Amino acid sequence: MTKIEVIIDHIGAQGDGVVERDEGPLYIPLTLSGERISVEVEGDRGVLRDLLEPSSDRETPTCPHFGQCGGCALQHQSPSIYLEWKRQQVVRALAVQGIEVEVGEVIPCAPHSRRRATFGAMRTRKTLRFGFYERASHTLVHLDTCPVVTKTMEEALPKLATLVTPGLTRKGKASVAVTQTGSGLDVDVRGGKKDPDLALREILAVGAAEADLARLSWDGEILSERRAPILNFSGVEIVLPPGGFLQATQEGENALISLILEAVGEAGSAVDLFAGCGTFSLALARKRKVLAVEGAAAQCAALERGVNRFGPGVGLKPLTVERRDLAHRPLSTLELDKFEAVVIDPPRAGAARQFEELSWSKVPVVVSVSCNPATFARDARTLISHGYRLETITPLDQFLWSPHIEVVGIFKKG
Repeated sequence: MTKIEVIIDHIGAQGDGVVERDEGPLYIPLTLSGERISVEVEGDRGVLRDLLEPSSDRETPTCPHFGQCGGCALQHQSPSIYLEWKRQQVVRALAVQGIEVEVGEVIPCAPHSRRRATFGAMRTRKTLRFGFYERASHTLVHLDTCPVVTKTMEEALPKLATLVTPGLTRKGKASVAVTQTGSGLDVDVRGGKKDPDLALREILAVGAAEADLARLSWDGEILSERRAPILNFSGVEIVLPPGGFLQATQEGENALISLILEAVGEAGSAVDLFAGCGTFSLALARKRKVLAVEGAAAQCAALERGVNRFGPGVGLKPLTVERRDLAHRPLSTLELDKFEAVVIDPPRAGAARQFEELSWSKVPVVVSVSCNPATFARDARTLISHGYRLETITPLDQFLWSPHIEVVGIFKKG
């Protein structure tokens, strides 16, 4: 490695400091714009060695694991700079597509608010590691604390590590998806020992009881369910299927629902695309007829059970659930034209084919929710090219101190 002194030009899309050079940009984690630093360079990556002139916007990181753990990239930024940097991520993504619209202020999230997270777990002959990976690495950082996840989840970290250890192999790494529900933690382990035998099942069930889990699943199979993992969506209790999708924070979910309902207004019918377990569908169904479309069978079944059991008691309007792979069989323009509003929350890759069909439709209002500004902007360009106006765009931070940002765009036809 070569050691040099540089001044950081700006912060890149992944939260790294960037130095612009003739031979291409140099990326240096844990730095801020304007800082003069000493750095060891190899290729296009640099390692911070000495902070010679720190920025006035530098903060003391909250977490002792920051800098090693790859879960957070931006704990060293002051709150105001951090939120504006996230807003600019959306501004830049829209600019790439030639979209000019005022981007609203970021709705922030607080520490200890994230209610779902996926940890890595690995076992060696002498050690166990349970935590998040180092950035751009397959090395796990063992965590005993985390200021991002809920207090309940943070306090459970040692017990979760102990719980999964007997089910790990020494050749691979397991992923441990943890979700905080209204009835306790729901844990879904993938990549551990295949087809656990009776002895291992008993050990894991005892571990789940000692950790006071609501449910433990292993590669999708439920090994222990002491309490059903229940979520309350607009007065309807939904039992989350193993690995089922959930908005990262409760506050973020509430903000998204508020923005959606305001945009939809008095529309008498709506379709919710990529509906999951019904986070938005159930809120919409309090005042209007709704079609919820989702590709995952387990999530469709969970939503249907909740609607059938609790819907009449909370006064839901008719809510129909349709299982459909929207990536391969999007709703057609003719199907969409039956509705007065569309809500769409696709995966990070976006939904190019579905937005193409939607762009030709007559639906008056489209609400697009996305956790990827780049694919949001791409799909927004499709709508705009066929007569939709992007009236407002609101960023939400559900992924504290990470480069990720959620966005909500409201489109009107004509």
